[in-house]
Amino acid sequence: MASQRSKYDTQTERRESRLGIYYKWMALSNTTLGGLMAGIDTSILLISLPAIFNGLGINALGAGNSDLLLWLLMGYTISSSIFLLTIGRLSDMFGRVRIYNFGFLIFAIASTMLYVSSLYVSGTAGAMSLIILRILQGIGGSFLMANSAAILTDAFPKEERGKAIGINQIAVVGGSLIGLIIGGILSAIDWHLIFLVSVPVGIVGTVWAYLGLHEIATLDPTRKFDLIGNITFAAGVLLVLIGLTYLIIPSSGTSYAYLFVIAGALFMAVFAYLEMHAEHPMFSLGLFRIRAFAAGNMSQFLAGIARGGMQFLIIIWLQGIWLPLHGISFEQAPLHAAIAMLPLTIGFLLTGPISGFLSDKFGTRVFKTTGMLINCGGFMLMALLPTNFNYYAFAPIIFLLGAGQGMFSSPNATSIMNSVPPERRGVASGMRVTFLNLSNMFSIVIFFTLLTAGIAAQLPSAIYNGLVAQNVSAHVAKNISELPTSTALFAALLGSNPMKTLIPANTLASLPQQKQQQIIGLSFFPNLISAPFQSGLRLVMYFSAFIAFIAAAASMVKGSRYIND
Repeated sequence: MASQRSKYDTQTERRESRLGIYYKWMALSNTTLGGLMAGIDTSILLISLPAIFNGLGINALGAGNSDLLLWLLMGYTISSSIFLLTIGRLSDMFGRVRIYNFGFLIFAIASTMLYVSSLYVSGTAGAMSLIILRILQGIGGSFLMANSAAILTDAFPKEERGKAIGINQIAVVGGSLIGLIIGGILSAIDWHLIFLVSVPVGIVGTVWAYLGLHEIATLDPTRKFDLIGNITFAAGVLLVLIGLTYLIIPSSGTSYAYLFVIAGALFMAVFAYLEMHAEHPMFSLGLFRIRAFAAGNMSQFLAGIARGGMQFLIIIWLQGIWLPLHGISFEQAPLHAAIAMLPLTIGFLLTGPISGFLSDKFGTRVFKTTGMLINCGGFMLMALLPTNFNYYAFAPIIFLLGAGQGMFSSPNATSIMNSVPPERRGVASGMRVTFLNLSNMFSIVIFFTLLTAGIAAQLPSAIYNGLVAQNVSAHVAKNISELPTSTALFAALLGSNPMKTLIPANTLASLPQQKQQQIIGLSFFPNLISAPFQSGLRLVMYFSAFIAFIAAAASMVKGSRYIND
């Protein structure tokens, strides 16, 4: 096998010399741009939702509008996850650069249409238009994410791959962190700019990709396309992700959500059975016999579960509790939340490139394991913070969480891509990103479940007693206290004071002016939810610390050379 690897690396060097010494940097710069934009678009709406719904003229907390909120938020991730493995397989057959370039074109077209739609279509029709175009944009993004690491692995010699893939991973994962900041800033200026930001990048990246990238990969066009395998896999992932999405808001289709998850799991079981007996499988399960590939994906999946929902949780914490308690209005909270989360992004951007560079020299295990142990410690420290924390204690902790994530991500991606045969890099890259997306979705659902479980025991009595203390009738207070916990959490996510919406206008008008101002003021709702939120927060953080520790253990598994399958 060593001779095969050496032969392939020699072929890569010869191809590079024909294309020019700078081709590998051309590949790195373009895939990094594509990965950055794809990453930004996974999160830019998360913090921009209040401005978007206000701009569309929709009350996101109104009856029947929770589905619009969910699909606008999750449609991109769902559509990109469904096609990742299929795209990886097609890339191994017909060319990674060809498929990547086509994805950039789809991404550019969808981005342009999103901006135009945001300008001219409003109301429910506007939200539906944005959802459909975000799904199309997610499909284009999946072409980019599925092929970036494979293109770089082809273009760079082994001793430089950690650095190259590290930079690319910083762009993809860092983009999801930067997207929060960009979304917060742009939504405060003009919400239409949230959709405009992708347009120039999409157009320039598409032209650049078609002119600058060339196919140097070892392809496998002899294998036939596994249609049944692709259909069963796509159906399984789609059903699981839809089910997980609706589990986020228990009041919105919970009974169907579990059926979706179960049906998706059955499709995945059928997929696994078919793949084991197919002549030309969509994904060779034999790759999991490679220890580095199996351990790398396992540790990545666990790491994703440990931290994937962290952005959600911190945004709710900042926008719904901490910032209002420090005098920031609910409407201004998204921008300030983005600024407050800067240490998380800085920590990631600092350690990611360094760990990728050093892993070329010293191996990946020490960096992967250390990164997850840092995350484990960071989660434990986060659990000790009071709800109304001192920012100078909060900032170093989220910096550590970002640094641990950066230290883990780059070396782990490198170890996975180095472990597989050259002709399997496309599908391996697609599987890696699929596991990452699935783990993030599972994490969000688990975080919300644990958070609501911790909050639910205390929140009803806190709301009831707080309203009665302000002379609200016991009957009205009881009705409001029975609101689903998820409604309070999503009100915080949307930068909204739920007291203005939940208390009947005639009830509010009947109260003395001082009581009215107290109830709809900045501190009333945050004070009501603070103690219950603290209970849920600790539950989530202890869970994340435990999962991060297991991910660290999985990262210590020694790798092996790739094998023919």
